[in-house]
Amino acid sequence: MTRLVIVSNRVSPPVGEGQANQGGLAVALSSALQATHGIWFGWSGNETEHFTGQVNFSRNHGVTTATVDLEPQDVEEYYNGFANRTLWPLFHDRTDLAEFERNFAGGYARVNQRFAETLLPLITDDDLLWVHDYHLIPLGRELRQRDVKNRTGFFLHTPWPVARLLTSMPSHRLLVESLFAYDLLGFQCQTWLDSFLYYVQDQFPEARVEDNLIHVGGRTVQVMACPIGIDASEFVDSAISVEAEDARQAILHSMEGRTLIIGVDRLDYSKGLEQRFHGYSRLLQDHPEFQEKVTFLQIAPPSREEVGSYQDIRRELDALSGHINAEFATAHWVPLRYVNRGYDRTLLAGMFRAARAALVTPLRDGMNLVAKEYVAAQNPDDPGVLILSRFAGAAEQMQQALLVNPFSPEELADALQQALRMPLEERRKRWRSLMDRVEKEDVHWWLRRFLDALGNDEPERLTPAHPSPAPPSNDDGASTSETGGGPKMTLPG
Repeated sequence: MTRLVIVSNRVSPPVGEGQANQGGLAVALSSALQATHGIWFGWSGNETEHFTGQVNFSRNHGVTTATVDLEPQDVEEYYNGFANRTLWPLFHDRTDLAEFERNFAGGYARVNQRFAETLLPLITDDDLLWVHDYHLIPLGRELRQRDVKNRTGFFLHTPWPVARLLTSMPSHRLLVESLFAYDLLGFQCQTWLDSFLYYVQDQFPEARVEDNLIHVGGRTVQVMACPIGIDASEFVDSAISVEAEDARQAILHSMEGRTLIIGVDRLDYSKGLEQRFHGYSRLLQDHPEFQEKVTFLQIAPPSREEVGSYQDIRRELDALSGHINAEFATAHWVPLRYVNRGYDRTLLAGMFRAARAALVTPLRDGMNLVAKEYVAAQNPDDPGVLILSRFAGAAEQMQQALLVNPFSPEELADALQQALRMPLEERRKRWRSLMDRVEKEDVHWWLRRFLDALGNDEPERLTPAHPSPAPPSNDDGASTSETGGGPKMTLPG
């Protein structure tokens, strides 16, 4: 059986039964590693005074993890710097927040080289290598330079930016050239893939793009749109568990008969929280009949608190939530509950089930699994309504949601009004269509689809699983087909 080697910035070993909930992605990757006796390699999250390349092995619930510690300078330049202050804002269309520092780029290159050197002795000739996300884009090139010939795939969990924004980065061409070292590139949706292909055709005139293949520099690179899903059946089970029901009853009791609107996001400028608050305020202003009848709960646990732009967004949201409550609250009603802490996924499932509407309105998002979790948590007899940003990758699969432009307070307010007044029959119809897609294209489907293509060294031309509903709303007008391939390994699910 072919062994799978997964490489990511951080490693999430399985935690077993009865412990804190683990995300569906980590569970799916762990199941693939268990089935193939594979290895999960990455940064431990710890720092060391001097990088030694020492690998810390651990085995948990049938999964072997291999981690390394990084120097404080590595963490500052590679992770806090290039990954989170250069690539993250750039890939989410925030060039105003992107910082192009030479030491950031140097740290990014250095850590990818160190990853390659440390990983090299762990690789056997028949392994399939799967590299994840923007932190490790150059890793494939570094491995090729060390004579690694294994089939190697890369999956981007974020959006791919439009060409005119990406070219603002001084090293943009070098970054993309390093992607040509992979055999397979996966993107969350057709729009992000189209943006990538447009850039390649614009910046690499020598490249030949046909269907799902890029021929460049003597290599052929396969590309595919492969949207990640959730473990739908597991999340449904969580939503109907005793713990989730207790959470549902508790939040409904606190509502005192009012209707709950919910949002759950990491505290990040890409999530559109400020715009969302303005949209909710517009609802209360334009439709006073909803005052004292609805409550909006926004859960937003902090992240990357050492980065200045994240400190700024927290201050802005603290002020805005206070302003909304000061304007509309009464002695017996607080219109906006803004909570800066995380919750166990089972408790969130219960809260999702209690909410008549969910606002999932990022300004730019690679996929957004909260949208799918909200749908999976609903009561089929009385489901809530998903309000989803057109600029989330999930919008391509979830056309029966109320799709909105998150930059428009009026659109957000209109969608909220529509969701709160939507008849039960329409809610059921929309939910059923969404749930069918969530169940069919779950995280195990995503896993098999990508690994089948990675394990097949003769790419096939297939029709897209779900073609893009419309051309991308940017200057990237290229179009491509999605592909898969014959299976080379046996996976669960």
